[in-house]
Amino acid sequence: MIEVRDRPKQIERALLIGIQRPEMPRGEGENLLAELSELVETLEIPVVETHLLNLSQPHARFLVGSGQAKRILDLAKETEADIIVFDDELTPAQQRNWERASGVCVIDRQEVILDIFAERAQTREAVLQVALARMIYSLPRLKRAWAQLSQQRGGGAIVRGKGETKLETDRRVVQDRITRLKRELAAVVKQRDTQRKRRLRHAIPTGAIVGYTNAGKSSLLNRLTGASVLVEDKLFATLDPTTRQVVLPGGQKVLLTDTVGFLRRLPHNLVDAFRATLEEAIVSDFLIHVIDLSNPEAEDHYTTTLQVLEDLGAEKKKIITVFNKVDQARERELSTLRLLHPDACFISAHTGEGIDQLIEKIEEAVGEETRSLHLLIPHSRYDLIARLHRNGCVLEQETHDDGVWLSVQVGPEIFPEIRDFVAKEPREAVAS
Repeated sequence: MIEVRDRPKQIERALLIGIQRPEMPRGEGENLLAELSELVETLEIPVVETHLLNLSQPHARFLVGSGQAKRILDLAKETEADIIVFDDELTPAQQRNWERASGVCVIDRQEVILDIFAERAQTREAVLQVALARMIYSLPRLKRAWAQLSQQRGGGAIVRGKGETKLETDRRVVQDRITRLKRELAAVVKQRDTQRKRRLRHAIPTGAIVGYTNAGKSSLLNRLTGASVLVEDKLFATLDPTTRQVVLPGGQKVLLTDTVGFLRRLPHNLVDAFRATLEEAIVSDFLIHVIDLSNPEAEDHYTTTLQVLEDLGAEKKKIITVFNKVDQARERELSTLRLLHPDACFISAHTGEGIDQLIEKIEEAVGEETRSLHLLIPHSRYDLIARLHRNGCVLEQETHDDGVWLSVQVGPEIFPEIRDFVAKEPREAVAS
């Protein structure tokens, strides 16, 4: 694999540069810079200085003006930074210009997120998705990798020809790699679609847990299902979708899926690459939208997630809004959120507070998708009875001479198979 970056293995001092543009709401640049700091620290890179600057219009060479560029270069020297990280996206040419001027590694927010995803990916699908996103990001930056070749060997036409040949060769290698990754990913996604369709054929309702990264989605899945999904106080701790079954108090089974967290300014190629993961939200029967109410940016995170759901075409689904971490919230903020979101659940996945109310909401959502029926199934169809036990909710069952009487709750997927066995009235009415 072509490695287009020459980043030192151990980076000790990072200088972070935030951008406030005129069209951005007041304070957004500062909030995004704070989020970038969290992202960089997730990579275990110490942040020695952050600097926010106002940008009236972008400049071709450095993105910022010459005066602002000099201030950043001076800051890098003063802090002895060995990496400069921009919160705004840099073009390949701007990245090269910064590295020539500063003599240190220069990256942007997109590359930070790519590195985090590369570290966290575990399943075959996630690994392929990250590799594809990195190759797409790297392709226009290959010139950056070979810039030193011509500088070291001089500017002769023959030498430039060799360098150009090497660059073209590497481009073909990367393009071939992209093609292979897309082919492999298509096969894995097809397999996931098959597994998803198999689940949808069953009568078990499905829900997707969505929300901003680090909102507590995995902790909630663990609390509801007794699973042991990785839980870390880090951004993007979960990249791979995890599906677990929960049995509601009424006996109804539900499949819940933990999805990758959302983020402002998530690179478009990563959104596309992880679309298969996010599609769990599209095909599910309902959504559980988790917001970390202890975060000062809770309302912005709420809006960001709804925007991503709209982009995915999932905004019209039944959404259960859940504000998590009430054990960390101040009462005044909590009261305000309760007024703004009267239908929301306020919980703590850590302590279990409010979980009972959430389960009631899930039962209501599931009830909208299921039907309560009385069935009389002949003894010759025990295969169907077994499937109802496996994939539906059997409330009562009695064996009689004329067949097996059942009281069940089922979803629309299985109804065509049992339509002919629906009893006009329950067994108790017949017996009386």
